[in-house]
Amino acid sequence: MPLPFWTLGCIYGASSVTLGAFGAHGLKKKIADPARIANWNTAAHYQLVHSGVLLLSSAVAPKNTLAASLFVAGMTMFSGSIYLLVLDPQRFKALGPVTPLGGLCLIGGWVALAFGKRIPFPR
Repeated sequence: MPLPFWTLGCIYGASSVTLGAFGAHGLKKKIADPARIANWNTAAHYQLVHSGVLLLSSAVAPKNTLAASLFVAGMTMFSGSIYLLVLDPQRFKALGPVTPLGGLCLIGGWVALAFGKRIPFPR
């Protein structure tokens, strides 16, 4: 199992819980717009889900580094750009196009996982 992807999955998972908690408790004191809070929650949710998928893929498809790399890139671009856009939309408005590119990476990760090699489960 490629240790870097396992480690990254754990780090991304822990940070998604932390960022989700911050969004639920600390961010509401700074940002009043419910749409921006909802965007933050979406970013944390997608990061958490794909962290779990990265961990699972590291275990069952350890040689499928394409899928793992796409999941890492997708979480970084998708969730990362949303976090920054929520915090300061004017300063980070150039990152708007990065969000859908991150989404495409996440989709690509799923496709690469579907068609890549994996460890056969005993029947």
